[in-house]
Amino acid sequence: METGYQRGKIQEESMHYEMQKHTGEYPIIGVNTFRNPHGEPVPEHIELARSTDEEKQSQLQRLGDFHARHAKVAPTMLKRLQQAVIDNDNVFEVLMDAVRVCSLGQITNALFEVGGQYRRSM
Repeated sequence: METGYQRGKIQEESMHYEMQKHTGEYPIIGVNTFRNPHGEPVPEHIELARSTDEEKQSQLQRLGDFHARHAKVAPTMLKRLQQAVIDNDNVFEVLMDAVRVCSLGQITNALFEVGGQYRRSM
């Protein structure tokens, strides 16, 4: 540590990586590699895949069934998750248990209650 060996090695590796980016040996799309101006044209309109109303309703039905099946244990699990965040415990461990009985929306709202929701200042 005193001789700065690790720091020197990290700096050397960083310089090597940067040099490869600048010379084009290490291509990064959109940074140092771009579309061929004489290649295929970019499509003006891209067709997005949209789900049908039937698919949407099916997903909502399955979510409702999931909530109903776990209505008794979900609130307890969400409280446990919130407490893990407050106590600065291993949140990942509790989160892995929570996803078995809680939806993403329930987990997100529970975490927002504890930590707040990020709002970009404008």
